[in-house]
Amino acid sequence: MAYLGFDTSNYTTSVALYFPEDNKIVQEKKLLPVREGERGLRQSDAVFHHTAQLHTLCSSLFSQSDCEVKAICASAFPRLVEGSYMPCFSVGLNTASCVSSALKIPLYQTSHQHGHILAALYSVRRLDLISRPFIAFHLSGGTTEALLVEPDEKEVFKCSLVAGSLDLKAGQAVDRVGLMLGLKFPCGAELDKLSLKSEKQFKIKPSFKGMDVSLSGVENKCKKMIENEEKAEDVARFCVEYICCSLEKMTELIIEKYGNLPLVYAGGVMSNSIISKKLSEKYGAYFAKSEFSCDNAAGVAIMGYLKDKKRKL
Repeated sequence: MAYLGFDTSNYTTSVALYFPEDNKIVQEKKLLPVREGERGLRQSDAVFHHTAQLHTLCSSLFSQSDCEVKAICASAFPRLVEGSYMPCFSVGLNTASCVSSALKIPLYQTSHQHGHILAALYSVRRLDLISRPFIAFHLSGGTTEALLVEPDEKEVFKCSLVAGSLDLKAGQAVDRVGLMLGLKFPCGAELDKLSLKSEKQFKIKPSFKGMDVSLSGVENKCKKMIENEEKAEDVARFCVEYICCSLEKMTELIIEKYGNLPLVYAGGVMSNSIISKKLSEKYGAYFAKSEFSCDNAAGVAIMGYLKDKKRKL
């Protein structure tokens, strides 16, 4: 018995099966192709590539698992807020709808953000946290948010924004600096490796307004460092350290206001080795393994199980 999840985001096509009896995930995912030197894809191109990739991933997924699919879940939008929409998510949702009709099984919808949070919780074996309040950080190319997560009767859990970025998102900063350094998009993994070669120390004071941070200075500072012919590894390290210091300060402010709630960090940026090591040691925070930090359908499949279970109660 398994639950099938679809997530067709920027910039990953992914499908996953969740087996609740064994608490096991089997997943297949593939990055969308981005031309060298470009910052991303137009939504029309993303939709095309998802359509071209999804059926091969499904074939590979089911070749590994002989199972009965009980229900399907798809991420239908980036976040569960009014106006949150990206055409690329329609590919996974439409495919899920076809499979649901063919198999005559329930179809559920969720947000990409909910999927990220559940994947992170699964990775650290703390799915039990959905029954109580906790703080979840979601950092990716399009999102830099700290959320108060609480149980919810309809959506399993709800997310309320408590802090975020006033301008540039953390993932955008990583990719823009990475491209300036000649790295391949998306740049997170390569920037991480490059930054580890640097031993330079920086004095960083992030700019805050209330609990919200401004990250636009990262790109400008790194550009000047490159113009001054500073080492590539030092530029990469500064970018990572700036984001890390910003998260430290944001976390401190949130703890002051909300108390010592469990802290969970999700999203592609959170797979960075420097950031995860420093914050987990300082706050005892939970960080997903890299395969569950980056975009994936694992959490979406788990949401299908949780919604189906709630519907049957």
